[in-house]
Amino acid sequence: MKRNTSQRDAIRRVIVQADRPLSTDEIFDMARNRIASLGIATVYRTLKSLKEEGAIHEVDIPGKSSRWELADKDHHHHFLCRNCDKLYEVEGCLGGIDRLLPPGYSLEAHNILLEGKCRECRMKPKG
Repeated sequence: MKRNTSQRDAIRRVIVQADRPLSTDEIFDMARNRIASLGIATVYRTLKSLKEEGAIHEVDIPGKSSRWELADKDHHHHFLCRNCDKLYEVEGCLGGIDRLLPPGYSLEAHNILLEGKCRECRMKPKG
């Protein structure tokens, strides 16, 4: 296990306090508000280390940068805002998804990504 440094602690706190999965750049910006001297390379190294320790989970989105969230969350899915590119957690799971499988197949895992506009982007005046 890595030793806790103020930089590592700031990065971890950003992820813990976030209400949604964050991109590396978002984590960097938020953690830099706490520690002005923080470098992006430190953020990448820390994220890699936290992932290897099983503390955080990488959310892969095709064609987009990865997002990061705590690994100890219950199974859930995600909603990607096509306007602001923020990723949000969707609680719960659709039941009976295994009925979509061809006969003889067994489901081992699934990941659902919903896309659209978040509430904030929907409320913005068009102009």
